[in-house]
Amino acid sequence: MKFISWNVNGLRACMNKDFKNIFDTLDADFFCLQETKLQEGQIDFAPEGYYSYWNYAEKKGYSGTAIFTKHRPHSVRYGMGIEEHDKEGRLITLEYEDFYFITVYVPNSQDELRRLSYRMQWEADFLGYLKELEKTKPVIFCGDLNVAHKEIDLKNPKTNRKNAGFTDEERGCFSRLMEEGFLDTFRMFYPDLEGAYSWWSYRFKAREKNAGWRIDYFVASGILKDRIRSASIHPEIFGSDHCPVELIFE
Repeated sequence: MKFISWNVNGLRACMNKDFKNIFDTLDADFFCLQETKLQEGQIDFAPEGYYSYWNYAEKKGYSGTAIFTKHRPHSVRYGMGIEEHDKEGRLITLEYEDFYFITVYVPNSQDELRRLSYRMQWEADFLGYLKELEKTKPVIFCGDLNVAHKEIDLKNPKTNRKNAGFTDEERGCFSRLMEEGFLDTFRMFYPDLEGAYSWWSYRFKAREKNAGWRIDYFVASGILKDRIRSASIHPEIFGSDHCPVELIFE
């Protein structure tokens, strides 16, 4: 099965940048979006052969997630059951026979880290949610996690040390996921690969120079390791300041 995750940074804008053709060409079993920036009824996109699930933020033009899948789930959950978090449309969980699948758009800590304390609460609650699901069956989750875990995961670690997405606190939360038995699937296959990024600023010709960050991930419960066949990043695909990331799972 092929899984794709892409922060489209506004689906309506991305639609004008060949999104439909990209969607069809990638031909994924699961195609996940983050930062759709939509309200219900603002777009007509229901690809043939897919079940579609949308989670909209209450605030217009903000956040939002979606999953398109060829495989009908046993159940669907929106959010994690905590009102403060769930009003921003950041989480969709699909249940299958032997695993849960989640797409997530983790809150950005923002300029001057003004939302870092909220981010830390989100991280704690999300980990709790994942561990509760794992009591029943293993989990795969993907999305824009808004953190570059290690120095290898961004072009300029020294100058970004205390900036949103590369604070010790945010990186520590990702490390905690690993300590709890989750796998960064890309680093399973490419532990030392440099220059592998999934997001580039629109400023300073960052993408042209490949001055980016790897902040989009597929993460899986450790018990699923032997079923993970490959993980990749698609920097050749444009349409957003992020590019799609991919997982092949047996």
